[in-house]
Amino acid sequence: MAAGTEEAALGYEQARDELIEVVRRLEAGGTSLEESLALWERGEELAKVCRRRLEGARARLDASLAAERAAEAAEEASGGKE
Repeated sequence: MAAGTEEAALGYEQARDELIEVVRRLEAGGTSLEESLALWERGEELAKVCRRRLEGARARLDASLAAERAAEAAEEASGGKE
């Protein structure tokens, strides 16, 4: 699966849960160097997915709050509540 397609397919919770499992496996040890490197790389990809999802959520919240503030300011400028 291509990275962009995978990112679109993985929700935040899925990526987070898989990242937790990757970390658990790395912390447990007992994997070969190659497997550990593959797990690390997968963990980096999952962390990016999580970060992008959180950034997107933050942007949506910021936009919503800004729209709310703008509406309140417009209401105050027009003389209060109708």
